[in-house]
Amino acid sequence: MSVEVQWTDTDPATGERRFVAVEKFARQWRFKVRFKRRENWSRPVAVTREMWETLLDALERRARRREATEEDVASVRKVVAGWKVPPAFDGEPGA
Repeated sequence: MSVEVQWTDTDPATGERRFVAVEKFARQWRFKVRFKRRENWSRPVAVTREMWETLLDALERRARRREATEEDVASVRKVVAGWKVPPAFDGEPGA
């Protein structure tokens, strides 16, 4: 079963409003973003913990209505529980 969830949020880099969509296909969650309604989707630079938490919240609500499986909820819950902040890069490229 393919699952897709969409919402709007604020881009942490620019502060601009953006549209976020997440699709589950072949057991992989794929995030994509766009800044205008009529724009093509692109991959986000970085998927944040907040994006995963928003997805988890949406899936938990959908699971109650049987629009998402408990397996989907459990897989996203596992990602959120094991989330580690990526290390910050503070040097020059290639250094």
